[in-house]
Amino acid sequence: MNNLKTKNLTLLSLFIAIEILLATVPFLGFIPIGPLRATTLHIPVIIAGIVLGKKKGAIIGFVFGLCSLIASTVSPGASSFVFSPFISGSFLSAIVAIVPRMAIGYVAGIIYELLKDKNTVIAMTIASFLGAISNTILVMGGIYFFFGTSYAKILGISIEGLLLYIIGIITTQGLLEAIVGTIIAVLVCKVLVKVYH
Repeated sequence: MNNLKTKNLTLLSLFIAIEILLATVPFLGFIPIGPLRATTLHIPVIIAGIVLGKKKGAIIGFVFGLCSLIASTVSPGASSFVFSPFISGSFLSAIVAIVPRMAIGYVAGIIYELLKDKNTVIAMTIASFLGAISNTILVMGGIYFFFGTSYAKILGISIEGLLLYIIGIITTQGLLEAIVGTIIAVLVCKVLVKVYH
């Protein structure tokens, strides 16, 4: 029992350290693309959700969200207000920064739990993809519903045009992040699940 607790704590600490490393090394975790930042920080969150379970996956997601909030506050860009309550003056920014990132680990973990008895690789693939794409949908949805007018103004488009822009982000950048994240997560999870369990 103590060995299992130690193993859990060690792996959880390792995932937290990886998240912080990705967040602090320039262009490794957050890659600036126009007004947005593409990310690789979702990958450890997906892996943690699958290997350690949905609750610990959500914890690693919380670390990702916190790193996003801090990065947007310390090194602000044009759209940083949507992730930093210190810039926007609204608690809703913290929700956009943190909740979707927690959902990555939770969604990946729960989908894997539901499907793993049928085929582990297929379960990992579906869980990874849905975990990653949930992040993009929830972040962009949060931006649209909470900060739509301000965000559209930054982009120089109408609020109607913003909806098309967001759909474009989800179907291009979001899809690409989800596919890359799925490939890497499945390769790593296949090894880690065997070792861990």
